[in-house]
Order: sequence, then structure tokens, then C-alpha cells
Amino acid sequence: MNGRILQVLEFNKITEQLAAQAATTIGKDYCLVLKPETEMDKVVELQSETDEASQIYRLNASIPLGGIKDIRPSIKRSVIGGVLNTNECLDIATTLYAGRQVKNFMIKMEEEDLPILQSLVQRIEPMRNLENHISSCIDDNGNMMDSASVKLKGIRSSIKTFESRVRDKLDGYTKSNTSMLSDAIITIRNDRYVLPVKAEYRGTIGGIVHDQSASGATLFMEPKAVVDINNQLQESKVKEQQEIVRILRELTNHIAENEALLTENVSVLAKIDFISARAKLGMQMKAAKPAINNKGIIRMKQARHPLIDHDEVVANDIELGDNYTAIVITGPNTGGKTVTLKLIGLCTLMAQSGLRVPAFDGCEMAVFEDVYADIGDEQSIEQNLSTFSSHMTNIVSILKQVNHKSLVLFDELGAGTDPQEGAALAMSILDDVVSRGARVVATTHYPELKAYGYNREEVVNASVEFDVRTLQPTYRLLIGVPGRSNAFEISKRLGLQDNIIDQAKNHIGMDSKSVENMIASLEQSHRQAETDYEEAHNILQESEKLRDDLLKEWKQFEDKRENLYKKAEDKANKALQNAREEAEAIVDEIRNMKSGAELKEHEWIEAKKMLDEAQPDLTKKMPAKKGQKKEAKQQLQTGDEIKLLSVNQNGTVLEKISENEYYVQVGIMKVKVKRDELQLISKKSSVSEKPLATVKGSNYHVKTELDLRGERYEDALLKLEKYIDDALLAGYPQVSIIHGKGTGALRKGVNQFAKKHPRIADARSGSMGEGGSGATILKLS
Repeated sequence: MNGRILQVLEFNKITEQLAAQAATTIGKDYCLVLKPETEMDKVVELQSETDEASQIYRLNASIPLGGIKDIRPSIKRSVIGGVLNTNECLDIATTLYAGRQVKNFMIKMEEEDLPILQSLVQRIEPMRNLENHISSCIDDNGNMMDSASVKLKGIRSSIKTFESRVRDKLDGYTKSNTSMLSDAIITIRNDRYVLPVKAEYRGTIGGIVHDQSASGATLFMEPKAVVDINNQLQESKVKEQQEIVRILRELTNHIAENEALLTENVSVLAKIDFISARAKLGMQMKAAKPAINNKGIIRMKQARHPLIDHDEVVANDIELGDNYTAIVITGPNTGGKTVTLKLIGLCTLMAQSGLRVPAFDGCEMAVFEDVYADIGDEQSIEQNLSTFSSHMTNIVSILKQVNHKSLVLFDELGAGTDPQEGAALAMSILDDVVSRGARVVATTHYPELKAYGYNREEVVNASVEFDVRTLQPTYRLLIGVPGRSNAFEISKRLGLQDNIIDQAKNHIGMDSKSVENMIASLEQSHRQAETDYEEAHNILQESEKLRDDLLKEWKQFEDKRENLYKKAEDKANKALQNAREEAEAIVDEIRNMKSGAELKEHEWIEAKKMLDEAQPDLTKKMPAKKGQKKEAKQQLQTGDEIKLLSVNQNGTVLEKISENEYYVQVGIMKVKVKRDELQLISKKSSVSEKPLATVKGSNYHVKTELDLRGERYEDALLKLEKYIDDALLAGYPQVSIIHGKGTGALRKGVNQFAKKHPRIADARSGSMGEGGSGATILKLS
């Protein structure tokens, strides 16, 4: 991509906005040198990177990029033998810490689908030893700490001792010789402690003069009594500096040894910041991720020029490359055509740079090998070129390079010369570029080009709407409607006499009048179509809201029905328990009856009646619906699918007890019912299938669902394993595992367990009536 097109379309202003979103100086450097890519795979990768960072920000999270410094110069200096200062070493430590924070953040996001960013952070090497080594020597303010070495701690201790002794000595002078001092203070000159002595007492005090006041009345003297102590103090400070340099050299060598890893860390962090900045700019622009194609198709809904204020810019729908490959925007110079031209070019460059496009979701952008543009007045005085000559020079250069993978933008094509010749040249140039398969957008004010689009299938006319009432352009692009001159309407509104306007209309030919009338009709039809579209869109939104409300009501109904089922299950269990207690009482009664010599007939009849009455009555029969035909009785077999009319639920026949009684399973309940309460739904399939429950062992009362909500991960998997064993023994064909939605860890664990278990044939998420994504349905084999 040539640099001139980036300048013409002001792409540098986009990179400046991008750099403002970067958190680090190295990230800003990446932003400022951003260039569009020309290979589709690379463009798709860049867009995927930006999308992953945008996904993080959509989750109200933020990549921790604070504390990252550009340590590359320091690393380079350490390698060539230089000694880094404390601030440089501290910058390296803070950058290492920031790298660890970024890596830990991405590890915590492992449940999100972020393969590119998570792959990047794997390249970050924490290097805790180097970070701790630096942190143990240098504090947060860049000062060498006493704990950096035992020797440094001893030297600083001696410095404090010497300073204390010097001050004690000088304090004696300030207390006993105040008349000889200009001020009773201790000060420092040339790194030595001194006193401000009046000049006339120089000989009385004695010692070394280090400085004097501007007037010469005060001398800053070091008394003889403290000269030796000051000398010892200075020697200790020299040793301190020597020890600090030794420690810094040791740290520098450690840094140089890790040069490759440090450089890689900085590179990765810079790229992550660069990706993050692209996502932030997209959010600021309210932009969308474009679908990328190599077919030359551009499709944007409500696209906005990214360099115009969001509150002022006018959005437009733009399509190019599918039904037509060229757009010719005609009409007077109203100020909107060039903006549209730059919008298309700039959005193309942004998409090919991995940036989001300022348009609605669902936009689509093409990847071009080159974008060419001839925009603006480029008259050259130095080269003695007129406006027309300058434009033609650019166009000739473009025509030498353009091909089917090019996007070409012409502004005021053919302008600057005789109108008839200019229009003819414009049509000829457009024909040539279109014939090569390039995508073209051109603006012109020549009326001759208004019919150009109607005579060529690959070309469509367009115009920028102009409001004759306000005498201002609306900047709305009208595809399929050529621009028309508004000279008569504008002149009339500005006060030109009607007779002059009528005479002017007589001077133009009938053909021109017909074209203008046709264009006016097209504009009216276009406005009506937009009005109809807006009305249809509102109806669609209302329909979607109604659908959402219905789904919400259905969800509430499902929840309520589930609660009713739970209550029914509890009631059934209680009824069954009562039945068992009554049965036990009957058995005890029969045992007592056996103690007699013989049982009388009426006593057996009474016992049988008690057994029959022990059958639990779970619910009353539901009345048959009006008009429902009574089903002819059919013999039922084990495995037939039936409906239990009393509870209006489907089930399966487990066993035939007598001609008029069956043992059936409905959900988790197994009950004995009369034939009249059963409606046959389908006969048992010829393919041998396992009944719902045929094993009547210790696990006979295993439920068909397992609730793991609230369980710890390890405990949940242990319960799941035991439950699957019990379900297999009970002969269940499938079971439901309720794990809830939460963080998704339990769902993931259940699916992994299902993949490994040899007796689990399939695992799927529950449907709307089965708990949705909060449950997993396991098919057992």
C-alpha cells in the first residue's frame, strides 16, 4: 500500500487516535506505524485479535497493562557492557511484574474463547528470580536499600555515625559562639558541614573557608575540630558509591544474561497493548467487526466517517462489488460527495489494518492489494501544472497499476477542462477501469454522466441529497438516484424574478427537462421507500419484543410446571409410604389369622378388600375433553408407550398384571393402574430397546435425574460416577444431570466424564423443557 494514499485519506489521524488508546509507550509506537495488510489471512487474523480484546471489554474486564516500560534501550546497554542506574533496573522489575499480572489475568479468563491472546501470554516468561533480585536491592522510589548488601549496610551505618559526630561538634559552636556567627545554623558547602562565620572572626574560629556570601560579610567555614571527621565522612561516602556501583553491575550482568527473554516479554506486552488499543478505539467509535472477503464486496449499514464528530456525522448505507462494481456520484458541488468518497477509502484501510469499522453490525469489507485515489486540488506551481494537468498526471499513474484487486477513488473526474471533453474523458476512463474488474467510486458534476450508469450493468448512479428549503446538503447518499441541478429552485428562493427563471427554463432542451423530471420522480420514490422501510422496521421491533415477552412467560410457565411436578412427586411418595404401612398391617393380620385352625371365607374376602383399598389414589381422573372419542380397548404389551389420563403424562408399560390392570412407569413414578386410565400412544418398536426400568434390585428406586448444584467439583464427580452405576443397574436408557449454569466448571466436568465413560453413548445440553444449558442429558448404552 503506497504512502501517498494514506496521506490523502488522512489515515495518520486514525493512527493518532489509536495511539491515544495505548497504555504504554511501546504500544503507542506500534499504533503510529500501523499500515494496512494486503493478504486476506493476515487481515482475518488481525480482526480476530481485535475481536478477542473486545470480548474482554464486553465482559467489563480490563487487561492490566500498568507499569510496562520501554526497557529495550536498557537491555541493549546491559549487553554491550554498560552499568544501568537504579531507575533503569527498577523499570525492568516493574515491567516483569506487569508481565506476570497480564499472564495471570489471561489464565483466569481460560473459560472464555480467547485462543490468540492466551497463546501470546504463554510466551511471557515471569523470571521471578530477576524481579526479586532487583526488588531486594532497590525500593519503589529508585533508591538503593541498605539491605542490598551487608557491606553497604555497614558503610551507611558508619556514615550516620560520622554525621552525628560532626553535628555534635558544630552544635557546640552554635551554642557557645553565637556572636561570631551570622546565623546559629549548620549548613553544607562542597559536601562538607560548615558554619556561617562573620568575616571579622575568621581567625578566631580557624579552619577552612569553603564559600562566602555575595557581600563578603559571611564566610562558610569548616572548623579545624571537624576537618578530620568530615574527611572520614567523605571517605565513607566514596565507599558507599563504590559499593552501589558494584551492586548495580551485578544486577546489570543478571539482566544481560536474560536479554532474549526480556526482549520477548517486551515484544509480547507491546503487541497485547496494541491489540487492546484497537479494541478500545472500536468501542469509542461504536464500530463493528467486519466480515472479510476477497471478492471485492463492500457492504456497510449506517457507515459514519470516523474523523467527523459522532454527534454531527450523517450515516449512510453503502454497497459495492456485488450487483455493481462502480458508483458514480453526480450532482452539484454541495460538499457531501468527497466525504462519501473518503469514507469508503478510509473504512477499507481501517478494516485491512485490523480496526473495527464505524458502521452497524453485519458489515462486510473486501481486501484490496492497492487503494488508489485522486482527490482534491493538487495544482503544482513548481511543476507548472494546472489543476487539470495535475489530476491527469495522477490518473495516468493509477491506470498503469490498477487491476481487479484494486479500489479506485476519483474526485471530480474530468474537471478543470472543457465540460464536453471532460465528460467524455471521464466516461472513457471509467470504462477502462471497470473493464479491468477494479472497484470504482467516482464523483462528478457533469450532467452527461447522469445517464452513464443506466447504460452499463456494472455501474450505478448515486447522489448526495440537497434540501432546497434550507439550501443546505443533508449529506445523505442516495444510491440509484443521480444528482440533479437545483439552480432554478435555489435562485427562486434567493429572490430571482420568476420571469427570468421561466425564460431560463425555455433555453434548456426537452431532453434535459425530461431527465430532471425523471430524477425528481426517483428521489420521491426513494424517500417513500425509506419511509416504508422505517415503518416495517418498527413493526419488526415490536414483533421481536412480543416474542421476547412470550418466551419469558413460557419460561415462567415451565418453572411453575416443574414446581408442580415436584409437589406431585412428594405427594406420590407420601401416598406410597402410607400404602406400604397399610400393606404391612394387612400382612400382620393374615399372620394372626393363620394361628387359627382354619380360615373362614369371609375373612379372606375382608383381607383382599383391605389390600385393594391400600392402592394409593394419587389424583382424581381428569374428565375427557369435549368431543374426544372413547378409545377402543387394545391389549397392551410391555414396552408400549402410553398416556396416563389421570395426570395427563406419557409413560411406558412395565408389566401386565391382569386383563384390566397394568404396572406402568410415568417419569420417576411406577404405579398400578386400571386399563381405562391408559391411552395407547405407540406400540413397542420392533427394534429391541431397553425398558425404562426392569431391574428390581437394591437400586430399584434410583431417580432419573441427579442434582449436583452447590456441590464441590471433586465431590460432584464422585456422586456422578456412583449415580451412573446405579442408573445402569436400574436399566435407564437416559438420565438428566442438573449442574446449573454458574461458571461452567461443573458442566465441563460432566462432559469430560461422559466422553471417558464406556457406557455413556451420547451427551447433550438439555432443551428448554429439560433445564436448558443448566442440565446435561446422558444417553446410556
